Amino acid sequence: MRKFLQSNGIFKIIIHLWIFPLRYNILIFSVVFGGTLFSDERPIPSPEEAGMRRDRSQDGINRRSLLATLVLLPTLPETLVPAAAQTEAPGGLLPSWREGPAKQAIFDFVHATTEQSSPTYVAPDDRVAVFDQDGTLWVEQPMYTQVAYCLERIPAVAAKKPELRSIEPFKTVLSGNREAIAKLSLRDLEKILVATLTGMPVEEFQSEVSRWLETARHPRWNRPYTELIFHPMQEVLRYLQSNAFKTYIVTGGGQDFARVYAAKVYGIPPEQVVGTAGTTKFGYGRDGKPFLTKEPKLLLNDDKAGKVEGIYFMIGRRPIAAFGNSVGDREMLEYTRAGQGARLAMLVLHDDASREYVYGPATGLPDSKIGTFTPMLYDEARKQGWTVISMKNDWNRIFAFDV
Repeated sequence: MRKFLQSNGIFKIIIHLWIFPLRYNILIFSVVFGGTLFSDERPIPSPEEAGMRRDRSQDGINRRSLLATLVLLPTLPETLVPAAAQTEAPGGLLPSWREGPAKQAIFDFVHATTEQSSPTYVAPDDRVAVFDQDGTLWVEQPMYTQVAYCLERIPAVAAKKPELRSIEPFKTVLSGNREAIAKLSLRDLEKILVATLTGMPVEEFQSEVSRWLETARHPRWNRPYTELIFHPMQEVLRYLQSNAFKTYIVTGGGQDFARVYAAKVYGIPPEQVVGTAGTTKFGYGRDGKPFLTKEPKLLLNDDKAGKVEGIYFMIGRRPIAAFGNSVGDREMLEYTRAGQGARLAMLVLHDDASREYVYGPATGLPDSKIGTFTPMLYDEARKQGWTVISMKNDWNRIFAFDV
């Protein structure tokens, strides 16, 4: 099954986590695939090929979208940041960042909000920064990590319920037949995801995810998914935390899934992870001990406008800094920038095929069903003064293991 999942270019899946259908009172995933489960698009091209391909997309319908641009002007206007702060780069901080507008925008913002003499000083209680996860904090190609988990969990689920081996769609997934799997319907995928993400105690789910993360490997780097964290973003998290910022993950992915590893990987405790979530049901075991069971029913769809709703529902404060990488993050950045005082809005552009991936389709980058970054979003970033981070130009290293 692992070998099948690592086949090149077959899992261009776009997942809208935990979408609640009108007809069925269950938790599902909405997959956009143009008639098939898997994308029939060509593999992500080399930088040379990408440079020859023009952007054909005008709007995005996917959860993730990538702002395809290099570096925009710093988020904060000069009137909000003292001139001295704009040229002052604290020595030794953010070493994985190259000098430039993106790095300077971070320093300017922190100076403007933490110096008590600054007219835009923000009290520690209000220093809230939110980060999307997939494509912003770690790799999201060629498919979301949680999708890989769900597909790889099928053999274990079938082992506990042998009857599933002869029932579709589990029979097809277990066969490893790519062509057959590509033809699975949306309803088939719903059954797979419900079987792997719900119907068990929350502690059991957490244990299963932890065990999987210990052995699962990304098909390109053959490393654990938890090692594919963008080191420059890790530095930003630590820098903000050291300046009394409270950092949150606000992801369209599963909240329970990300909470398993967030503290260890990002230094963010589980209570500071906001994501798509289903309901739980309280009950008692045979031993009389109380426990919670994960239910197949939507509680929060933390995507697009849902991210803003999740921020209000779970955090209760408007962020003053927001980081994302796609159309799924647009509303979160808009909401953040709409507040008063100094604000920082940044988007990661995946434009480095040699060290990571390249996709857009803004500015002529290749289109992608995962992490879609439309020209419309790029234009909004320019107009609103959001800072776009170019992986290729702004980061001198991407992963901690990079030499």
